[in-house]
Amino acid sequence: MQAFSELLTGSTATPDQIEFIELVVQELTLNGVMEADRLFQSPFTDINSQGPLGIFPPARVSTLVAVLHVIRARAVA
Repeated sequence: MQAFSELLTGSTATPDQIEFIELVVQELTLNGVMEADRLFQSPFTDINSQGPLGIFPPARVSTLVAVLHVIRARAVA
């Protein structure tokens, strides 16, 4: 959750944003890593059919993807 705190700071997070990040954290807890394309599949698209692009501004989606890449790089190292 700490890795994703930047996505929720600077503004009031909506319930959908919080739920989305919690789903990402659950996925990472279960699997250790997560591919970015997974963000555009269920259960993420159950919150919004556009996945993260329907919930976060594009710059925040880029940050989310970057965090997933960092987590994957650390897991393989």
